[in-house]
Amino acid sequence: MSATSATWLVAVVGVVVVVVWRVVEWVWVRPKRVEKVLRTQGFDGNPYRVLIGDTREMYRVLLQAAKSQKPTNFLSDHNDVAPHLTTFNHHIVNKFGKKSFSWEGPTPKVIITEPEHIKEIFNKMQDFGKPKLSPIFKLLGTGLANLEGDTWRMHRKIINPAFHLEKLKVMLPIFSRCCDDMVSKWEEMLSSDDKCEIDVWPYLQSLTCDIISRTAFGSSYEEGKRIFELLKEQGGLIMKSRSVYIPGWWLLPTTTHRRIKQIDTEIRASLKGIINKREEAMKAGEVLNNDLLGMLLESNRMESQEHGNNKNLAMTNQEVIEECNAFYIAGQETTSVLLVWTMILLSRHPDWQARARDEVLEVFGNQKPDYNGLSHLKIVTMILYEVLRLYPPVVYFSRAISRDVKLGNLSLPAGVQVSIPILLIHHDRDIWGDDATEFKPERFSEGVAKATKGQVTFFPFGWGPRVCIGQNFALLEAKLVLSLLLQRFSFELSPAYTHAPATVLTLHPKHGAHIILRKL
Repeated sequence: MSATSATWLVAVVGVVVVVVWRVVEWVWVRPKRVEKVLRTQGFDGNPYRVLIGDTREMYRVLLQAAKSQKPTNFLSDHNDVAPHLTTFNHHIVNKFGKKSFSWEGPTPKVIITEPEHIKEIFNKMQDFGKPKLSPIFKLLGTGLANLEGDTWRMHRKIINPAFHLEKLKVMLPIFSRCCDDMVSKWEEMLSSDDKCEIDVWPYLQSLTCDIISRTAFGSSYEEGKRIFELLKEQGGLIMKSRSVYIPGWWLLPTTTHRRIKQIDTEIRASLKGIINKREEAMKAGEVLNNDLLGMLLESNRMESQEHGNNKNLAMTNQEVIEECNAFYIAGQETTSVLLVWTMILLSRHPDWQARARDEVLEVFGNQKPDYNGLSHLKIVTMILYEVLRLYPPVVYFSRAISRDVKLGNLSLPAGVQVSIPILLIHHDRDIWGDDATEFKPERFSEGVAKATKGQVTFFPFGWGPRVCIGQNFALLEAKLVLSLLLQRFSFELSPAYTHAPATVLTLHPKHGAHIILRKL
């Protein structure tokens, strides 16, 4: 063998050895090392299984739950939905305790339930970042909620002005007009005795879609509604495609995956068209900053000018498109699920419905709700908080650790993910008492801080610097819609109602929300 051939052979062998070692380290050495570190600090979980982690047990638990799952008895006050909604997390916590971990492939996911640790995670953005989105979930948008570092700070600064309360006040007439349109449809369905049975869920989805279309895109709201329909279809397909962890599943050219990509192309083309038309109008001198898109583009322009038209300190059109995607998904989903669970729970608890109605009529009479009145609705606010506690739109948060970090008295190694199980914490009897799964809005009679004893145990919109920027928008919209409905109708659960909460992006009523409405 020549010297050159020997050199090449040594080089090839060296590369192979390095590649093999990196694979071995990824699938075995690192996971086992991290597992040892976690166990020495009191965490417990299943032993690591090469590459598949807890996938086999997850399948078994989910399959068993699906076979045995029946609609919960909603007439019972002790209605614990957590086992159905966070099945595997609930299983792991029950099996190993609150200080536990699970495996998603070779990645350990540490479950964090200690309020002080949760507070630290939310505050230390640089140490506890957002996990990298898989390619399929990136299609739902990589806007503000999924950004990090300087890019996140720049986007947050640009978007903030659009969500100032003074700006939101201007949107109240749009909220009212959209709600009036829905109420008119319901009134047309009333029988001669002024009552009817309706599945209110699709109507509330359409209502919040209409509101976000009009408030986000103004005169282009019809195009916005089409985008929403596509996002809704895309979200359903993505959740169906990724119900459990299967490495590389997204790469398979299935019919579902092809359709998801087609939808993404159409959404981006539509948003780009809307944004281009708006920018051309602004260049022509038209003032178009009375909707979220206009405010965003205006704020973006001002930020660029403030830094000498430095485009690196402003959002690109592609980034504006991503933020529009985020407006739509977060804005529509969050408020529609809050409204539907509020109607369901007030139907189940007519005493609280009556108290809320009395307050609304005392503040507004039969007049249109205004901002000052809405800000003084104490009982309605208590009810909305309790609904968000029992049925938060998102049931858990995840954070990723890219370097070794300290968390209180814990040392967490790089490569670990932390899971904050919102629903389990919101329903924890050690925190909220033996009645934790019961609907008791009086918990919030003296505000969130008093109800939580100053701890981070209630966070339906997140917490800390990354708290949801649209929180005030969602709550204001919910208060106004609920006030208008309480002025016009009383409602009760239909015998056809089946209580089966299910996670589809956010927490949906799986079989709809069949409610009997009575005109007042």
